[in-house]
Amino acid sequence: MKIVLPEKVTYIIDTLTQHGFEAYAVGGCVRDTMLGRIPMDWDITTSAKPEQVKELFRHTIDTGIQHGTVTVMLEHEGFEVTTYRIDGEYEDARHPKEVQFTSNLLEDLKRRDFTINAMAYNDKDGLVDAFDGVGDLERGVIRCVGAAVERFTEDALRMLRAVRFGAQLGFSIEDETREAIVSLAPNIAKVSAERIQIEMVKLLTSGHPELLRTAYETGLTAVFLPEFDEMMKTPQNNPHHCYSVGEHTLHALMEIQPDKVARITMLLHDVAKPMCRTTDEHGVDHFYGHPQEGSLVARKILRRLKFDNDTTDRVCRLILCHDDNPPLQERTVRRAIYRNGVDQYPLLFAVKRADMLAQSAYRREEKAEYLKEYEEIYEQIMAKRQCLSIKELAVTGTDLIADGMQPGKAIGETLKQLLEYVLEHPEDNTKEKLMEQVHNIASPHI
Repeated sequence: MKIVLPEKVTYIIDTLTQHGFEAYAVGGCVRDTMLGRIPMDWDITTSAKPEQVKELFRHTIDTGIQHGTVTVMLEHEGFEVTTYRIDGEYEDARHPKEVQFTSNLLEDLKRRDFTINAMAYNDKDGLVDAFDGVGDLERGVIRCVGAAVERFTEDALRMLRAVRFGAQLGFSIEDETREAIVSLAPNIAKVSAERIQIEMVKLLTSGHPELLRTAYETGLTAVFLPEFDEMMKTPQNNPHHCYSVGEHTLHALMEIQPDKVARITMLLHDVAKPMCRTTDEHGVDHFYGHPQEGSLVARKILRRLKFDNDTTDRVCRLILCHDDNPPLQERTVRRAIYRNGVDQYPLLFAVKRADMLAQSAYRREEKAEYLKEYEEIYEQIMAKRQCLSIKELAVTGTDLIADGMQPGKAIGETLKQLLEYVLEHPEDNTKEKLMEQVHNIASPHI
């Protein structure tokens, strides 16, 4: 089998082999190339020790030298070069206490997580595939190298990685590997929130975000996202729905673009439904207040999983307004845009559409027509460049002070009143018209 290596990768491998060392491209780059995908990066494994690698290349960075990894920089592009190693005992279900360098490639491949990630290649020797990674690629299977229980006991994050790779590649998890996840799922609690977050985002933004269901079925979400388990267990006996809250969520994930904020919003948009569920005398479920409560719950979850503040704020605000359905008039849509935040659009439409498509067919045409008209009115408002925030007013605080108003709270209150006026009368957003309103501040017109 012939793999076309990038020129810089070939240069690194050739440099190492010309000096008497073994070197191969290894892991995900080999897997992705064989699948016809473009690798995100190229990793190289070698029999050379880190110090020897550093001697052969002009610019290197000690990115993980204690574990044998040196990054070789070529024209501002980095390539991780790692010495063949045998991992020592894992004390925290995540990192080996120590590593031992080896001159045996197979010993290095043996320590890797899954067969599809344990293949190596160079032009001289071709593909080295000691664990039938090629066969598993052909079968579409995620399988551990060696005993699955051992691999997951060494590194508990590998359990979530198995689910993530399945979602990214559209693969199933081999039976023994899946059974090991079920038995060891509680160990995921030993993994840092940051590492779980990274894998969860990769899963959610993959081509198969619905395979989060596998994380639920194997017991992983019970540890790091128990709120999702409650969603999976919560029915929706309502004509608008045909799935449980959790299954509705999984279907909604498939209906929106693979953007981090969009997918996390769909994951958590109904997170508060289990706690807001009531059933009326006709046996129909209702979920009053779930967007407001969901925004609060989502913020706690995202903080627990160490998401950045910007992502957290954007997701929570989208959850808060995902059920906001203003009357279809320019003035009411303007107010909705102001209320929800102009920066929430047009993503809010994608959220609402995904939510709708994951519901039952009940009144779907009516909902779709409403959403279409809502979006058209929004686009008309934006095309007219109508004022939707205080910063877009034709009058500023500086103008008010220049007109004689004392600095302080009165400035802010006056600007708010002016915005309220302009939301009703967008054509009056001129300095002259607004200063007239200021001079008649007690008037009922403002």
